[in-house]
Amino acid sequence: MILRAALSVVLVSLLAGCVSSGDSSAMTTDKGRNEAREAYVQLGLGYLQQGMTGQAKVPLRKALELDKSDPDTNAALALVYQSEMEPGLAEQAFRTALDRRPDDARILNNYGSFLYEQQRYQEASAQFQKAAADTLYPERSRVYENLGITSLKLGQRDAGRAQLEKALRLNRQQPRALLEMAELSYEDRHYVPARDYYDRFSLLSGQNARSLLLGARLANVFDERTPTANYGQQLKRLYPGTPEYQQYLSEQ
Repeated sequence: MILRAALSVVLVSLLAGCVSSGDSSAMTTDKGRNEAREAYVQLGLGYLQQGMTGQAKVPLRKALELDKSDPDTNAALALVYQSEMEPGLAEQAFRTALDRRPDDARILNNYGSFLYEQQRYQEASAQFQKAAADTLYPERSRVYENLGITSLKLGQRDAGRAQLEKALRLNRQQPRALLEMAELSYEDRHYVPARDYYDRFSLLSGQNARSLLLGARLANVFDERTPTANYGQQLKRLYPGTPEYQQYLSEQ
């Protein structure tokens, strides 16, 4: 209830800008309608970030009433449908958004992430490549990270490595890219850079089954027995039924 009240206050504050002190009919102007629509979209995204997808649809529906083909509204709605595991509706909303704004790197990146989630890796790669073409997009490092991981899924190892390296040149603090590079370097027996990537990853992110297995392997390479045991203990405690833990046991 507190969160819902807070979001309502946000909406009131945002919509207040749509009505000037001397004009109570600002919603009849293009400027007023655009400001209201933007406020509704931001409120919808706020609900989505809290996992409240049902509530997110209420302001997004109001935004659609103001402009049913608005790219930002449809892009936000696509994320809601994706979260609700409605891939058909999500794709339709993404396509509607891109019909109006085909070169929007943010929407292209989100659409690519949706396609990746659907295991449509070739299509995802195409969307990420379009997004990467926008050299002024502030989250371009994320696009290259996504592109690199997708290339690896497609078996394009050299391209994937180059794209992940590009991602880290644009932003050194990307845990997912760092873990991928640590894994690739380990597979190539380049253990010193693998350890460097892994240590940087560990400073930025919590561990998962895959990273714990890699940590144990690197500790074993550098003959660090205590860390190896610690990684193994964490795998046993947190991920006992995973392939990573079974692999760890087989390597001991």
